[in-house]
Amino acid sequence: MRVRMKATLSGTRDGKDWPPKGSTVDLPADEAQHLLAAGLAAEDDEPAEEHAVPENEPETAVPARRKGGPRTARK
Repeated sequence: MRVRMKATLSGTRDGKDWPPKGSTVDLPADEAQHLLAAGLAAEDDEPAEEHAVPENEPETAVPARRKGGPRTARK
């Protein structure tokens, strides 16, 4: 069952950190039901989002390019 995390949990699951708040995870139905009942997760009815960068790799910013080359001081 796919659920969206409403809170960030401490500890690990299957040797990995729990996904952060707002992300989705596939869980066995009984485990998902426990999180839903505790208010820690919500059912995720939306299709999985596509990411340009894999989720485990951070996005990096690219500096904006200036048009017309470097600026010079006016005299």
